[in-house]
Amino acid sequence: MKRLLTASLLLLSSAAPTAFAGDKIDVVYHVSEAKKVPFVLNNMQNHIAGIGGPENINLVLVAHGPAINALTDIEATDRVRKAVASLKEQGTELDMCGNTLKGFGLTLDELLPGFVEVSQGGVTRIGELQSQGYVYIRP
Repeated sequence: MKRLLTASLLLLSSAAPTAFAGDKIDVVYHVSEAKKVPFVLNNMQNHIAGIGGPENINLVLVAHGPAINALTDIEATDRVRKAVASLKEQGTELDMCGNTLKGFGLTLDELLPGFVEVSQGGVTRIGELQSQGYVYIRP
């Protein structure tokens, strides 16, 4: 019985995800509501910490719709400003929907530093990332 239990535990441990053993995981976070931006940014930082650091993850934030209001240079709170800068510094890709930029009459220069425009649109970008194996998270 003890051998069976040991063999079962070894089998389970070998089938466990290897993200913590040096393999990078690919994750895309999606935010479209301004009021959820601080929560999402905090979740992303917790995710980085939870897997042992930015070297263990390829992390992308895709923002669109009203979330843009919380990410403009003029409207961003200090908390959001610091969180975005920290995530960018840790290698997070910050994508803003091109359709949202046009719809809100804004340019990348008006957003917090580090964002890039995804001209194909935010939801299309999310679909592309998912087709590449990215895990999708929408807190």
